Amino acid sequence: MSRKGSIRNILDQLLQRYPVLRENEQELLAAYEILINCFESDGRLFVCGNGGSAADALHIAGELMKRFILPRKTDEAFRKEFARLYPKEAQRYGEFLEGALPVYALVENASLSTAFANDVSPELTFAQQVYGYGRKNDVLLGISTSGNAKNVTLAAEVAKAKGMKVISLTGKTGGSLKEIGDTAVCVPEKETYLIQELHLPVYHALCRMIEAHFWEKDDI
Repeated sequence: MSRKGSIRNILDQLLQRYPVLRENEQELLAAYEILINCFESDGRLFVCGNGGSAADALHIAGELMKRFILPRKTDEAFRKEFARLYPKEAQRYGEFLEGALPVYALVENASLSTAFANDVSPELTFAQQVYGYGRKNDVLLGISTSGNAKNVTLAAEVAKAKGMKVISLTGKTGGSLKEIGDTAVCVPEKETYLIQELHLPVYHALCRMIEAHFWEKDDI
């Protein structure tokens, strides 16, 4: 199977297992294209959310910063330079490093977030990080089951003002995030826990598709 075929197969598997997500197919493909363009343009992905969505942000970073399904070799130029500079370490550890994509969960910086929340505004803790870190080729993935989490929507607004792309992952109504995002995956549920149950397979499929794009070889 070709790499393109594999990516299509991953999406088909998701839709077969979760038929309710068929209405989100085009938005999922749009999110995939935005993320591929981001990483191919030396961009970074920033992810934010609250509560269970904060845990999802960390989960996504973990899946893309290391192997998810496929083996991931580091790039050849890096391997050669590492071996030249540190031959002993390269022999011992060189093959254990894995290919990674730059993903940052904005929920992690407790010192900055608590200081900014205390000194300035708790609703701007994600937005401040997007302003400080964000560049034109970067993407913000905002996760909110209601689509109306104020700290997430403010981060999305700052991202747009910085020239970044925004992907929204929400529930059925989409909320204000739906209007801000370049694409919005609004899973067809209204209860928080049911929305979260669909968010997991959605971002797992996206992570698998992205990984296949960068690390799965076409058949010869």
